[in-house]
Amino acid sequence: MKCPVCGFETSGNVKFCPKCGASLESTFIMSTTHTVPGYRVKKVLGIVTGLSPRTRGVLGRFIAGLEAMIGGEVKAFTSEMEKARSEAIERMKAKALALGANAIVGIDVETSDLGLEVGIVLISATGTAVIVEPEQ
Repeated sequence: MKCPVCGFETSGNVKFCPKCGASLESTFIMSTTHTVPGYRVKKVLGIVTGLSPRTRGVLGRFIAGLEAMIGGEVKAFTSEMEKARSEAIERMKAKALALGANAIVGIDVETSDLGLEVGIVLISATGTAVIVEPEQ
């Protein structure tokens, strides 16, 4: 197997390049920047987005209301927001993989309150699906 970073030819079933230490396992690169150090964009496949709308039930909102009165972090929402963020990113990644991408660049994760007076929060993850290859 040839190292994608330094080009060193490895033998056997190794996970890391013995010369430069780069991972030899197939990886999917995700970056908030528009470039990835050590790689060049070979082909742009298009914009991909993952969405995750969330709401808390009556009990969750009640607990959050109590936490808000005390002050500090509203833990009733923290875990839901983390799950929603991960879900939106995974949905975006799945769309990129379906296009044949091995990376997403320019990722932007945003949170919006949809209003509607029911407490719906939308997490959206957007980026550009690309095919990258190591720079030579």
